[in-house]
Amino acid sequence: MKATPLLILLVLTVTTLRAQFEGEIIYKNKYQSKMPAVSDEQLTGMLGTESQYYIKGGNYKTVCNGSVLQWQLYVNRDNKLYNKFAMSESLLWNDCSTDKDEVVKTEIKRKVVKILGHECDEIILTGNTVKQTHYFSSKLKIDAKMFAKCKLYGFNKYTELTNAIPLKSIVELEQFTLETEAVEVKAMKLDDKFFELPPDAETAPSPY
Repeated sequence: MKATPLLILLVLTVTTLRAQFEGEIIYKNKYQSKMPAVSDEQLTGMLGTESQYYIKGGNYKTVCNGSVLQWQLYVNRDNKLYNKFAMSESLLWNDCSTDKDEVVKTEIKRKVVKILGHECDEIILTGNTVKQTHYFSSKLKIDAKMFAKCKLYGFNKYTELTNAIPLKSIVELEQFTLETEAVEVKAMKLDDKFFELPPDAETAPSPY
């Protein structure tokens, strides 16, 4: 389905931070389809109701429970997002040096909502075809400099303006709307090898 790869590029930026979050965040996902031939339930089954997000330094990995999308891995060294789909043996990668939807407008509102005990600010990134609304806490810090080259769907713009991991996101696409919200945050030490590609993995450029 054409809508599926778009999720990979979204969930998914200038000072160096003393403390940076390292660990796992579990998100619950909801989808609202805008495609007549695809129901909310079908979309949910393909993309998954839950995502396990891991981050360390400039690398992150998301593991999904969908039938189509299995996981994605951003390798900072390559500035590529590798995507594992159930129907493909090869890992399909996106070049993150290119922005597929330029951010044309940004808005920030302070102390909008509390999520998991964290007071969250709101940022709205409006692009040519995608609107992203993220809720973030400054306590879950990331180093924006590490993602300065990751321009895919304005991710570098988001991190530059927030220096934080979102606890909730609403992403509005032409095909569907995704709402994802953190239900658990676990700080932990992660092995660098966790963010490496599988041995002998075949890779290919993503057509999306």
